[in-house]
Amino acid sequence: MTAALASCNYFAKEKKGDAIAKAYDKYLYRSDLQGVVPRGVKSIDSIEIVRQFIDNWIQRQVILHQAENNLSPEQKDFTDRLETYRNSLIVYEYESELIRQKLDTLVDQEEIRQFYEQNPDNFQLRENIVRYSYVKIPKASAGLAPAKKAAQLLKSDRPQDLEKLDELCQSSMLSLSIDGGNWIPFTELQREIPIQADDQEGFLRNRTFVETSDSLYVYLVKFNDYKTKESLSPLSYETENIRNIIINRRKLELINRMEKEVFQKALENKEFEIF
Repeated sequence: MTAALASCNYFAKEKKGDAIAKAYDKYLYRSDLQGVVPRGVKSIDSIEIVRQFIDNWIQRQVILHQAENNLSPEQKDFTDRLETYRNSLIVYEYESELIRQKLDTLVDQEEIRQFYEQNPDNFQLRENIVRYSYVKIPKASAGLAPAKKAAQLLKSDRPQDLEKLDELCQSSMLSLSIDGGNWIPFTELQREIPIQADDQEGFLRNRTFVETSDSLYVYLVKFNDYKTKESLSPLSYETENIRNIIINRRKLELINRMEKEVFQKALENKEFEIF
């Protein structure tokens, strides 16, 4: 079905408020097209956008007309459902405003730690996670002395060697990422660095250092720690998750408390009765 227009000038010839399309007893007016075409769109594209809008409007009216003629008055009566929906929206808006004004969103580390220790079954890992450091070396530099020295320093556990590694990478234009205590899923690391490991757990148990490459870079990776799936997840890995759980609990408690207080007040003031 196509409602053809020669050009956008078609509309300029119409008087303001005149209809540009009709379906049964419904009319589409030029004013209804405001905002349909984004600013900056070429004229030829705007014609197509307007044509598609009109086609869709006509198609919608045809389907609506068909539905109107094939449903009983009872089926078309949405009064109860609209009232229920309206009431739900009003309550939701009130609760949202209550939360915005009164919810305490500050969660200290001690509360997070206590929740973690009291609910260990909630924090079983679903995937393998790692802490790691790595050096990324352009392939053209991989055989040079700075790259070899970087590998030696990365393997070391001495803090002073990590400082030397940082200095070396800065002076040699090598990319360095030193483990700051953050955990990430092993699969996420594999998306960043081309590490092949069909058996992730076996790989992590048997390696603390790996060298790999792609077409542009050589990657030196040191695994500082790892946790396998179904083991207890580290607290630092769950901190933000626990914070959100605690805040959501507070939301529910705040809403429940409000509901009880409002109900009790209405009861005391005899604002409702049951017949």
